[in-house]
Amino acid sequence: MERISRTEAVSHKTLKLSITIAAFMLLVGFAWFDRSNALQNVEASTLSDKTSAKADKSKKARAAFNDAAKVFLSPRCSNCHPAGDSPRQGDASKLHDPEVMRGTEGRGTEELQCNLCHLDKNTEGEHMPPGVPDWHMPSAAQKMIFQGLTAGQICRNLKDPLKNGGRKSAKEAVEHLATDPKVLWAWSPGNGRTTPPMNHADFLKTMNEWVANGAACPD
Repeated sequence: MERISRTEAVSHKTLKLSITIAAFMLLVGFAWFDRSNALQNVEASTLSDKTSAKADKSKKARAAFNDAAKVFLSPRCSNCHPAGDSPRQGDASKLHDPEVMRGTEGRGTEELQCNLCHLDKNTEGEHMPPGVPDWHMPSAAQKMIFQGLTAGQICRNLKDPLKNGGRKSAKEAVEHLATDPKVLWAWSPGNGRTTPPMNHADFLKTMNEWVANGAACPD
């Protein structure tokens, strides 16, 4: 049998080594590819879960505000947050009699100020003026209209510092609803007036749920 030369033997070994290295690299490549795919699948699943959780929270926030909007649109609230510059009165939300106007600061005009009739507490008697300290409408610069708006419009205005009295967050807006005497008056209006269709504690609970879930607004 013909002997294999030293050069041929070296070439044969080199070829075997090259094939072995190539096979090893191929296996490593497959392993990395599988690992990379697994990581991508985990990341995609995590992102999907986060997106789903965010969508669920937004849905809860919108539902909460839709529920709370019944309070904002009730006469006790919308009468002092009218579409025009004259407040409304009564459960039928009729134009205020006597005719008064908002004025720059929301306290009426020089000729007819709100505090001429609206005192620090309700005046007893049928059709007598309600009252709390510093009774007034929102200012002309930030009217904060409720009357005639959708829940989504009210929600977006409530989060806008240029429209909500300078409150920088939804949480600050809810704090105002929890403590302002004029807001609290709506649940103790006196003289047979109706109250909002949700008690104050439940209203705050619903509004805090809106905030806790990201304060998304209805469409």
